[in-house]
Parts: sequence; C-alpha cells; structure tokens
Amino acid sequence: MFIDEVRILVKAGDGGNGCMAFRREKYVPRGGPSGGDGGRGGDVVLVASEHQNTLLQFRFNPEHKAERGRHGEGSNRTGAEGRSIEVQVPVGTVVYDESTGERLHDFTAPGERFLVARGGKGGRGNARFATSTHQAPTEHEPGRPGEEKHLRLELKLLADVALVGFPNAGKSTLISRISAARPKIADYPFTTLEPHLGVVQMENYRSFVVADIPGLIEGAHRGAGLGIQFLRHIERTRLLAHLVDVSDATGRDPVEDFETVMRELESFSPLLVEKPMIVVATKLDAAQNAARVDSLRRLAAGRGLAFFEISSATGQGIEALKFAMAERVLPPAGA
Repeated sequence: MFIDEVRILVKAGDGGNGCMAFRREKYVPRGGPSGGDGGRGGDVVLVASEHQNTLLQFRFNPEHKAERGRHGEGSNRTGAEGRSIEVQVPVGTVVYDESTGERLHDFTAPGERFLVARGGKGGRGNARFATSTHQAPTEHEPGRPGEEKHLRLELKLLADVALVGFPNAGKSTLISRISAARPKIADYPFTTLEPHLGVVQMENYRSFVVADIPGLIEGAHRGAGLGIQFLRHIERTRLLAHLVDVSDATGRDPVEDFETVMRELESFSPLLVEKPMIVVATKLDAAQNAARVDSLRRLAAGRGLAFFEISSATGQGIEALKFAMAERVLPPAGA
C-alpha cells in the first residue's frame, strides 16, 4: 500500500527534576546542600532513509516519544539524560507543523537529519542555590517540558521524469519496457492506483528515475478520479513526458486529451506547465487513422515541444524516447 500523507505526534522527553538534599555524613560537619540537577530529556530526530518509500508505517504508529531525563539525586548526582529517538522517513518527505501550516523541513537526500522536537532542560538541584549568605537552600527546580508537536508528513517522490496522461495512455507499459519496474497493466481505466518508480539504465553506468503517475482526468485538481493526491509527485520532477493515446479505440480526440491534462496540471500549480515537457504519441501499432497522429504532432510543434511516436507493444520508438529523456535530465557523459 502506498501512503503519501500522514499526521503524527512527536514528543521530546521532559527534563528531570532537580533534587533537594543535604549531606549528613558522620565526618562531614559542614555537609550543606547536595541535591543534584535533573537530566536533560531526549530529542526526536527525523532521518531521511532511502530504504523507505512510503509513509505506511506511520498509519500504525502515529506517536513517537523520546525518553524523559532522570531526576537529580543526593550527593550532587545529576540525573541521566533521556534517550533520543530517530524516526526514519522516506527521502522526499516534507514536514509541516499541523497547527500553523508552516513547512519545517524538506528531505531531499539520504541520511539528512532534522531535529524536530528538542528535549526539556533538567531542573537545578538545591546545591546550585547555595551562596555565602544562603547556606541551606531548599529551592530546587522542576524539569522543563520537552517540545510536543503535531506534524503532517507529505511524501513527494524524487524522480527525474514523470509520465503523465489520461488513464490507459500507456504509462505503465512504457515504464515496464524501459526499466525493471513491473506495475500492474490492464485494459481498464485507473489500473494504476499508486505511483511507481523505475530506474532507467544508460551507458557508462548512468541512470535516471522515471515515475508513473496515475491517470488524470478532467476535474482531477478538484478530486475527480484519483484527484489531486498524486499531482504533488510531479512537482519535483525535471521533465514531464506527456503520453497521449492515438489509437482508434479511445474514441476521443488526442488533442483534446492533451489540453485536458494540461488544464488540470495548471489548475493544481501553474509551475507544472512551465516544466520542460515532451509529447509522446502512444499505441502507434493500433493507430489506423494517421490524422490523429498528425493533429497531435502539429499541436506539439505549435507549442515548441519535442514529439515522439512509440509503440510499447512492438518496441517502435522506445530507444529514441529513452535517449531523449536521458539527454534532458542527465549531465553530458564525462561531466
């Protein structure tokens, strides 16, 4: 199951209380105050992990609490510090404060760390309050509470290329041909219910990542179909490959399909339609009417977009498309 948005509670450890104590040993005539300080509470640290690709674990474990500091003790013994905890999140996770809506951090690299809740400071024991004129203090402090936050975690996939288009435009089939990803492929709408990532290997050990985004329909930005829940995954990509089914089976106009998806992208975020884009006519093996392909080609030319014709079933145009993607997202060989 792919989960890309959750709400969790993080609670850092409270500081330990300061101790009030006096030394009363037989051979210490001027014993005086000896209460130790409380220990500091543990922190909560979020750590980006490349071994996680979903937020599913937080659905079953939404609360994460660090250990509180131990209380101070007599003989000037300071309480032990509370253990901090590390919470692993997938690379690509954005952390928001649920109460204010403020974006706290954006994880973009494996191993990245973010201190999200700081442990409370330990209270001072009564030994800290002794002075030359106040030799038997009874004052001591309670520990400070650790930070507690309600967070919203949002996962945005890190991919170089996003495949977008209507349902059944051939996105899943294409990603299965150019990478090792094996998404479910069937001839009914919304076969793909969650994004899939595939790594495309090129020469000289170079590679790039392609994301198969579930199909968009008119009204997607308002929640129609699979709604906006996957549009956020397009925001990080460097290139959009807009796949349009030109086969006769759809009964729809390829140009209108293209325009519909573009309107949905712009409605979600105007920045999406400004991203570099290529247009890909798919299912060429089932296209009997050449006018459908020609109309899409003219549209791409009018917008200044590169145009490719492919058939994932026969392999026609796949290699040229793969190299065109690599050319746009990978640095030149040797750079």
